[in-house]
Amino acid sequence: MSKIDEALDILTSLGLPRSQQNERSALTLLALAGISPEASWKKVSQPMVRIWDIMGFMREHYDKDYAANSRETIRRQTIHQFEQARIVNRNPDDPTRPTNSGKTVYQLTNEVVPLLKAYKTPAFDEQLRTFIARFGSLQEAYRRSREGLKVPLTLPDKSIVYLSPGEHNVLQVAVVEELGPRFAPGAVVLYVGDTALKHVVYAEAELKQIGLPITEHDKLPDVVLYRHDKKWLYLIEAVTSHGPVSPKRHRELEKMLARCTADRVYITAFADIKGFRKYAADIAWETEVWIADNPDHMIHFNGPKFLGPYKPKGA
Repeated sequence: MSKIDEALDILTSLGLPRSQQNERSALTLLALAGISPEASWKKVSQPMVRIWDIMGFMREHYDKDYAANSRETIRRQTIHQFEQARIVNRNPDDPTRPTNSGKTVYQLTNEVVPLLKAYKTPAFDEQLRTFIARFGSLQEAYRRSREGLKVPLTLPDKSIVYLSPGEHNVLQVAVVEELGPRFAPGAVVLYVGDTALKHVVYAEAELKQIGLPITEHDKLPDVVLYRHDKKWLYLIEAVTSHGPVSPKRHRELEKMLARCTADRVYITAFADIKGFRKYAADIAWETEVWIADNPDHMIHFNGPKFLGPYKPKGA
């Protein structure tokens, strides 16, 4: 293996995330350790180097000439993660020095040096276990961090699913937990989308039973509820950055639901009145609007009656 491949192997073994398992990060590690293509890992050193020095080492020893504007990419996308993984210290000679100072330097930690020196020796595995036991895998730490940010959703049957973080999914949780009990009591949750996972609830059999044709090309609303007692299907768009149930969207859904046996209730949900005002002109007639920070009220876009399905004209 080349020295770059060996450095990649070390970073992977240390549990660095995939975004740091690349040539740039491998070359950065080699520069920090002062390891040229011919050098043994036993010769690891701990120079204090600036980003410019790291780029100079890459250019001189590995013929890799990064553009000057790559300095910030190296700092943000490699060095920052190396600090988090306890591979490097920033400004060990003066911890009070600002990060954006032209004198900012980085140095391998005392804890990682024995591990690097042991690479390709029988002692490496033990050094690796000791290091990870003490500082953990950054990849695992990132995963736990993401898990901790997930948005819990309590379904009507009291089971809990988790949505990826974001204001859109927070609004979807409000739709199920706040709108549902108030305006769709007893309804079951047939579908909940997710901005990262496509969906977290997908009752395929029941959706098919009431005549919803589900294919990869058919886009359901964000949340779908169903009341068995009334045979009402609630089709709810949670609007944070995308549009409401507009006339165009209404026609598309009605066409998709041509064989659906349930009566439809179309609802656009907003987090607050500001979001509603932004999209008010685009909302289709004969639909409803719900605003999460005023959960006890519904705005009816037409006045002949209160919440309920509208029969198609001529039906």
